[in-house]
Amino acid sequence: MNAWGTAAGAFVGTLALTTVLRAASELRLTRMDLPFLLGTAVTVNRTRAKAIGYLMHFLNGQIFAFVYFAVFVAIDQTGWWLGALFGLAHGLFAGTALVNILLPLVHPRMGSPLTSAPQTALLEPPGFLMLNYGPSTPLVTVCAHIGYGAIVGGFTALDA
Repeated sequence: MNAWGTAAGAFVGTLALTTVLRAASELRLTRMDLPFLLGTAVTVNRTRAKAIGYLMHFLNGQIFAFVYFAVFVAIDQTGWWLGALFGLAHGLFAGTALVNILLPLVHPRMGSPLTSAPQTALLEPPGFLMLNYGPSTPLVTVCAHIGYGAIVGGFTALDA
């Protein structure tokens, strides 16, 4: 186990995850645009929101990878398969609690079930498992996170 492997895995894994999610959006498998979702939390400028969102997403990828690393160290076990399990849990958590419940509470431009008619939201709330962004969104999101976890776990397992 090594932290450099985790950092490299975080970069490659986040790149893969972001690419899969972007490709799924372009192929109309989902309407979710995670960088836009994140970026609009800090700016109303749509172009700037995407750029900032990609930066935020890559930083989150590093942070989550080191959370994985901390657990790997704590249980003295690592590997692509364990990372894939963490990715499954991560993807399910992101779709159920993180993006569905917590993000609408703090995102200033996202609608919620409590948004009234005179209020106009820039973004619709994702809904449970992000189903408001399309019926295949949960599958795409969870599979992308499993891949991310497998990459982080595999890179972390490499000897220094």
